[in-house]
Order: sequence, then structure tokens, then C-alpha cells
Amino acid sequence: MADPEKIEEGLAHEENMEKKGDKLVEQQQQQQLQEQQQPLVKQKTKRVATLDAFRGLTIVLMILVDDAGGSYARIDHSPWNGCTLADFVMPFFLFIVGVAIALALKKIPKIMDAIKKICLRTLKLLFWGVLLQGGYSHAPNDLVYGVDMKLIRWCGILQRIALVYFIVAVIETLTTKHRPTVLEPGYSSIFTAYCWQWLGGFVAFVIYMTTTYSLYVPDWSFVVSTDSKTTQYTVKCGMRGHLGPACNAVGYVDREVWGINHLYMYPVWQRLKACTHSFPSSGEIREDAPSWCRAPFEPEGLLSSILAILSGTIGIHYGHVLIHFKGHSERLKQWVSIALGLLIVAIILHFTDAIPINKQLYSFSYVCFTAGAAGIVFSVFYILIDVWGWRTPFLFLEWIGMNAMLIYVLGAQGILPAFVNGWYYKSTNNTLVFWIQKHVFNNVWKSERLGTLLYVIFAEITFYGVLSGILHKLGIYWKL
Repeated sequence: MADPEKIEEGLAHEENMEKKGDKLVEQQQQQQLQEQQQPLVKQKTKRVATLDAFRGLTIVLMILVDDAGGSYARIDHSPWNGCTLADFVMPFFLFIVGVAIALALKKIPKIMDAIKKICLRTLKLLFWGVLLQGGYSHAPNDLVYGVDMKLIRWCGILQRIALVYFIVAVIETLTTKHRPTVLEPGYSSIFTAYCWQWLGGFVAFVIYMTTTYSLYVPDWSFVVSTDSKTTQYTVKCGMRGHLGPACNAVGYVDREVWGINHLYMYPVWQRLKACTHSFPSSGEIREDAPSWCRAPFEPEGLLSSILAILSGTIGIHYGHVLIHFKGHSERLKQWVSIALGLLIVAIILHFTDAIPINKQLYSFSYVCFTAGAAGIVFSVFYILIDVWGWRTPFLFLEWIGMNAMLIYVLGAQGILPAFVNGWYYKSTNNTLVFWIQKHVFNNVWKSERLGTLLYVIFAEITFYGVLSGILHKLGIYWKL
């Protein structure tokens, strides 16, 4: 016969076990509920060192070619067809924008809130673009400010970045419900998973190619005013599909949309052999030069910026690869293979004269060539920094990349040198910036060209690297 006390102990033990089981089930349900709600909370994303270093490299290249390109024309923008060091800066920026969008928008709490933030950031980029490149400031060489609204330049680097950012980010946001969490097996799965992004890039490609080769470009005129006289010039066109400086559809669209007085007044084609005896450097326009040599042209215009969306699309693809593929070798296979494919396409198009590589027109071959180069450089940085762990040698690039907008404004747009030049002694040519460049670099090396290059490297770029490092240690960043 069973002991009553033992029966009661057994029943009590079973009751306790049931309570513990119920409590465990309740805890599991709460944990599942928290996991379901977790995507609604915006998580602080970890910075990608490779992306920061690559962004810093692009800023450094911009300062180098902007301030030393006048002395070394071979690193300055190509006068027309071809690609020089300066021609990589713009597409590198757009590639970075694409990668950053993929990382920033991989978790979207609320679509409408994300759209509002995208619109606000776009407006900020447009504002700073017009302010810095519209002609309001004449710094750092001329200590004057102000711009005639009849002549203000509406386009520029930040304006193009704003357009590409807006289109690519909106597509990424609106297709968030179609975004896969796990990719299907196969090399092409990453492309099919993000087909809407590639569709956006393809639409931009179709609009650009159709307009470039089918739009009729009529004759056009412009006026050049000097202190002594005003001269009107006429450029004879009446053709379609022309890819030269005079009668291309890219320039025609900008003249019709913005007005010829709102375009960039000093296009790089003025360094062509047909325009100056100083080729490939800048110089006086030849007396027998074609009329278009004196005309304005917008290198960051509307039609060319439409195809620039494709540069951002390729960049966002690299960001998607970074998100979905966790192994180093898998990421590098994807990145390097598409980069090599783009380079091959660009080289074939350029050397068969089908579509020359041309930054001013932002041609399709130029997109492929520069995006492929960006993919190779990004992959090399990834191997050195993330795979091999060589982060220390690239810290100064990483610091500049974390404060890219600030260094762009201070350095690439000359705001800090303008401030320093504002404190002159007797003459505006007698400033600290000019004195350092002349006495510490030009006179020491007995060469203005070499002195200018060394000044840009050691006085400008090094200074901004140190400044960025100090700001990073203080936790100070300027973001739009």
C-alpha cells in the first residue's frame, strides 16, 4: 500500500514542474515577441572600415587633382575622350553612395519615415551643392563673394550625388518587402533577388542612350563678354548622335533645361589641341580655334547625371554582396568577377570606337570602366584591411572618410584656405597660405610644379588627415 505522504510529495513535485514548464513557455513566448519586434528598433550599424578608407581615398584624390592638376595636366580631367586620375573621383563617390545605401537601409523600421529622411538629405545635398559650386564664393584665391543670379551654376558634384542618392535610395526603400533574407544557390541569385534595383539602372541606361543617339541637335549660339567688347558665336550642328564637344545631346539638353548662362564657364575641352597651343595644359584660346572652344559646358549636367544612376546601382550591388555573403572568398569572387566584366566591356567599347570613354558625357563605357576600377580598388582595400588586418597604414584615409563631408567643404572647396587667406598683410597676395607654398615648397625645390605637388601632399592632405584624426578622437563628425 502506497505511503500517503509520498503521494502528496509526488503530486506537489508534478505541480511544481508544471509551473516551471508554464513559466518556461511564457519566457519563450516573450523572447519570440521581442525578436519579432526587434526589427522595428533601429540598430546602431557597425562602420565598415574598408568603405571609410575608400571614401577617404576619394577625397584625397579630389584634393590632389583639384589643387595639383593645374601643374600636372596628365592627372587633371581628360579634355575629352580618355580617362585620367581626376576622372575617377566622381564615379568613385557614386559607387560609395551605393554601397552606403545598401548598408544603411538593410533594416527599415517604417518606409514613410525612411522616405522623409531620404528627401531631407537630398535637399541638404542640393543646398550645399548650389552654395559651394554655384559661384557664390570665389575663394580661396579671390576674397570676394556673391553671384549674379543670371549666371549662377545650378549643377555640380553634390547635386549629382543628390540625384543618384535619391533615386537609388527610394528604390531600395520601396522594394524592402521584396528583399530576401536568404539567397537561393547560384551565382546569379544576388542579381535576381534585387532585380528592381537593376531595373532602375537599366531604365536610366535606356533614357540616356536613346536621348544621346536620337535627339536632334540644332545650331546654337552664345555670347562672350569682355571688358572691351561683346562677341556672339554660332556653332553649326544640325545632326544626331554626335559625341564630339560641339553637337552632343548632353550639352543640348543642359542648354535647353538650365540655360546656357547657368553652365560651367571653363570646360576642360578648352585644353584640347584644337583650342589651345598649350595642350594638354590650360592656355589662351587660339585665334583660329573653333567657336565652341569658348562656349560653356556642364560636366555634371542633367542627361549625364541620369546615366550616373547606374554607377550608384553598381555600388549598391557591392553593398548587397557584403550583406548576404559572410565569407571573404565568396564576397571577393562576386566583387572581382563583376569588376573584371565591366572593365572588359569598357575596353572593348572604347577601342572599337563604339562608345568612347568620356567623363564629360558620362558615357556608358566610362560608367563600366570607372565602376570596374572602383570594384577592384574596393576589393584590394577589403583584402588589406578586413582580411589581412592591415588597418593601421590606412587609418588616415579612414579618418578622412568618416568626416568626408567636412573635409570636402574645408579642403576640396577651399573654405579653410579662404579663411586663412582672409588674414593678409598689406596685400591679398601676402597670406600665410601663399607664403608657405612659395617659401617652404617652391623656393626650396626650385620648381613651381614640383613645389605645388609637394605642398598639396604634405601641407594640405597631411593636414586634413591629422585634423580628421583629432576630430575622430573627439567624436566630432559632420553628417548630412
